[in-house]
Amino acid sequence: MRGAKAGQQSKTTQQAKTTCPYCGVGCGVTATVEAGTLSAVEGDREHPANFGRLCVKGSALHETLGQQGRLTHPRVDGVEASWDTALSTTAERLNTLRAEHGNHSVAAYLSGQLLTEDYYVANKLFKGFLGTPHLDTNSRLCMASAVVGYKRAFGADAVPCNYEDLEEAELIVLVGSNLAWNHPVLYQRIKVAKERNPLMRLVVIDPRVTDSCEIADLYLGIKPGSDAYLFNGLLAWMAKRRKLDTLYLERHTEGFDDALAAAQQTAGSVAEVAAACDVDPERLETFYYWFASQLHVVTLYSQGVNQSASGTDKCNAIINCHLAGGKIGLPGAGPFSITGQPNAMGGREVGGLANQLAAHMDYHTPGALDLVSRFWATDSLTPILPEGPGYKAVELFEAIERGEIKALWVMATNPAISLPDAARVRAALEKCPLVIVSECAAHTDLLPYADIVLPASGWSEKDGTVTNSERRISRQRGMLPPPGEAHHDWWIMCEVAKRLGFAEAFNYTHPWEIFDEHARLSGFENGFDNSSLPGSPQRLFDISGLMGLGRDGYDALAPIQWPVTKAAPHGTARLFEDGEFATANGRAKLLAIKPQGPEQALSAAYPLRLNTGRIRDQWHTMTRTARSPRLMNHRAEPFMDVHPDDAHNAGLIDQGLAVLTAAKGEFRARVRVSNAQRRGEVFVPIHWTDCFTQQARSSALIDSITDPLSGQPESKHGAVALAPLATDWQATLLVADGATELTPWCTSAYWTRIPMRGCQRWQLANTQSVNDWLAQLKMWLPGDVSVVSQDPTNGRLRAACVENGQLRWWLMVGPPNELPGLAWLEARFNEATLSDTHRRRLLAGCDDGAADTGPVVCSCHQVGQTTIVNAIREGDTSVEALGARLACGTQCGSCIPELKSLIEEERPNARTKQSLATEVV
Repeated sequence: MRGAKAGQQSKTTQQAKTTCPYCGVGCGVTATVEAGTLSAVEGDREHPANFGRLCVKGSALHETLGQQGRLTHPRVDGVEASWDTALSTTAERLNTLRAEHGNHSVAAYLSGQLLTEDYYVANKLFKGFLGTPHLDTNSRLCMASAVVGYKRAFGADAVPCNYEDLEEAELIVLVGSNLAWNHPVLYQRIKVAKERNPLMRLVVIDPRVTDSCEIADLYLGIKPGSDAYLFNGLLAWMAKRRKLDTLYLERHTEGFDDALAAAQQTAGSVAEVAAACDVDPERLETFYYWFASQLHVVTLYSQGVNQSASGTDKCNAIINCHLAGGKIGLPGAGPFSITGQPNAMGGREVGGLANQLAAHMDYHTPGALDLVSRFWATDSLTPILPEGPGYKAVELFEAIERGEIKALWVMATNPAISLPDAARVRAALEKCPLVIVSECAAHTDLLPYADIVLPASGWSEKDGTVTNSERRISRQRGMLPPPGEAHHDWWIMCEVAKRLGFAEAFNYTHPWEIFDEHARLSGFENGFDNSSLPGSPQRLFDISGLMGLGRDGYDALAPIQWPVTKAAPHGTARLFEDGEFATANGRAKLLAIKPQGPEQALSAAYPLRLNTGRIRDQWHTMTRTARSPRLMNHRAEPFMDVHPDDAHNAGLIDQGLAVLTAAKGEFRARVRVSNAQRRGEVFVPIHWTDCFTQQARSSALIDSITDPLSGQPESKHGAVALAPLATDWQATLLVADGATELTPWCTSAYWTRIPMRGCQRWQLANTQSVNDWLAQLKMWLPGDVSVVSQDPTNGRLRAACVENGQLRWWLMVGPPNELPGLAWLEARFNEATLSDTHRRRLLAGCDDGAADTGPVVCSCHQVGQTTIVNAIREGDTSVEALGARLACGTQCGSCIPELKSLIEEERPNARTKQSLATEVV
């Protein structure tokens, strides 16, 4: 029987190699499908981005799937409709608005979550055939400044480095990135490289002390927004100390004299820069000396640099230093922008930004309009193509607010949450005559504004390609059918295009056909001797070597870095090795940079500087990661990190509730008092939405100020005031899944919902007192109170409801620090019938004598802080010892910095192995 069962299992089990849908690292994933269900994932050991490593989000991918909460049927004007009705209505309304208001009245807003093939079809449809330039992407919010910086310096949006350079470098400079949390697999690669090469150094430059500092040799806690001063100062220091590569500058660059003059004028001395950046002069000069003295230097930068009103200049200030030192085009050297989304770069390749045309051609690229028009065969259309760029993201929604844009098609993103000044965005969406939304989640903050809702496929269903931060194209393979009537985004757009009269141009039947066309366009008339584009250099983005793969070749496509041409059929690992750049004269350009502070000014009313960002276990607006309960454990509630002095001045305590107020809105969350914050600064996460909490949207605190060159919002530099959120009571409520659809407690002054296995946890607080909690519970919850314990003297109460032997809800009135470990209660919600013993222990919330494991530190293995602290006190005073005992820190490694902090805090309380042995004797 055993052999027969094993044989049957093997027939229903399949494995597929695909790519993770989260950050821009682009990790390879091996997925196991059993009986039509994705049952497990692990890192693809052969994928060159991760070699088998996965972070906790990636390793939980299979836990985020399922039809529950998925959008499965089209809707038109709030009513479920057939696909034919939805597609025909979409086409008819688009045509009507174009006829009445012109082509430019139509727009699209896309996402770095889309596959390249989806992006290509969207760009072709809107710019090529609908004749509107107004197509932009949420990548505008995270990588646009890096794009413009590269284009100004190199002549193309071209990341020169690869991940191997992180292991080849002698010095890595990490700027504006908490790599340990936001790109954990790259952080682990650097960590291993440092262990192998003790001479490698890591410098972390960030206003916050983050987990990335765990392996740092030097930390510079600069003043927010002062990056350009720092790198201008580095350029001036290199010139003064004669640390420039003058030969490289003479042969391969231009603009150095102006760049140096600007640097000397604005950051001419270490003392001047130290004052501007608010850092120690000696530590600053140490960084300058290390950078100038090493050839193999990689500067890895991300949102902390880009999300600024002068983000482009900051990027170019970094690039200037690499060019001046000849630290580019070499193993272990170069300015390396690390992308935030899985396909931010793929979207840029096909023209997914409003200022791009297609295949890395801009509207101002000589001859590009004619070239793309001929390739797409749009010659018969009027106009052939838009003649200039469209509105960038923030501008786009301002145009909707003005009434200039009449129709908006949003795909795979949530601008009602992610864009700055979110209230204004929502007002614009409410006003827009036609909002079309392609989405896979049934409940998002955007859907209430949609006139037409189109159910789209998601990860594990979509089939196509993505490009990661190192220019590596990888296949994302579909393994499961889309649920219900959901369809792929490219198919949806093609069907609409056919109904618009463009059937011949959108007659694709499989993603490989789209990819093949994309590859052909990248190589179309691409060369220095191209007579149709006089004076135009060769376009650097070229994957013409991947033309003609056919379906089998496409399905088998292995990860490869562009350019991929006949001359480089196996791809290109590193750019500019020959010192030739994609500019008209082949030289890189150094830019004169004038540093600027944040545009959102502090004031007496708003005296604190706000920083926003991601956390370790969540992704964007949590529509995927919140489906995995274990990913909710590390930071379960929205929070704000506050320096102890600022907390004291505001009358706040750790884990108390507070409100941040800005000119545009409010943010309510739990306080985390932290010395990792600079005085006068606050950090909040970007992930929480109205689906999970009340008034904890970080975008409500940010003004819609953008970089004038890139259009990227200044999301890192808000101005806020801090005050306690005065409440009369706090409570924790656990409600069984499906127990009630009514949530009357959501009128509380503070609430947040935390998905768990089998139940939903609600943290509640309110300013109004409750005189009779039993009466309140009858108003809030179904069923009768089965057990209750109440202390009228302090307002504490615990109550639970059991119906037909099953636990339906559990309530504790009191602060969260009085909670028992909730794992025991969570398990009770999954029991078909409670035992008498468990029923008796409900109010205690745990078995008699059961240990409280504390808040989760290691999400991979669900190891709590109390368990870890106890192990440390018993003598396991190293990360390795804790891993051997508890398995924490042994999978993705993201919790290791937190483990080290706990070890340092508890070391004085730890018993030695010798003392333990003595106690045993």
